Amino acid sequence: MTRYVALLRGINVGGINIKMSALADTVRALGHTGVHTVLASGNVVFDSDEADAEVLKSGLEQALSASFGYDAWVVLLTSAELAGAVAAYPFDDRDGWHSYILFGSNPALLDELLQAAPNLDPADERVQPGERLLYWQVRREVGIKSQFSTLSAKTRFKSSTTNRNLRTLHKILAVGRPS
Repeated sequence: MTRYVALLRGINVGGINIKMSALADTVRALGHTGVHTVLASGNVVFDSDEADAEVLKSGLEQALSASFGYDAWVVLLTSAELAGAVAAYPFDDRDGWHSYILFGSNPALLDELLQAAPNLDPADERVQPGERLLYWQVRREVGIKSQFSTLSAKTRFKSSTTNRNLRTLHKILAVGRPS
């Protein structure tokens, strides 16, 4: 049995509204156990016997699309992978800055996003690669208007990337610890 974390892209923003209880029920209906949602931004922690992450991801996306009538996109990690990613966060906590991890399921698109990093203004934001992810830190005053935020929000990246701030990831990990 493996503990997984599913990070859903684009729910409870832009008109795709899903109650977390309904989301948890959909994941349980697939036969997964220990299901918990974290916040209302599409974070699901669960246990599964399925060892093939691609099969699991595809099954989740199909069930979510069928249940909620939208094109579901999921980035799937094990709880251990998420813990490792958070522990490896390379930037110091800075007042006035937001710390994020952008997770991806398509390495080529992550590479494309990373190629923009040398052109970023380091006074506003910085990006560093990880494994199947990019670490990102941005000045609060710049926020979603930053160069990297604008780039990563483009349609071509939506089906394979999603980001979470470190506070949310710590909450997910607290729920995700096996009992």
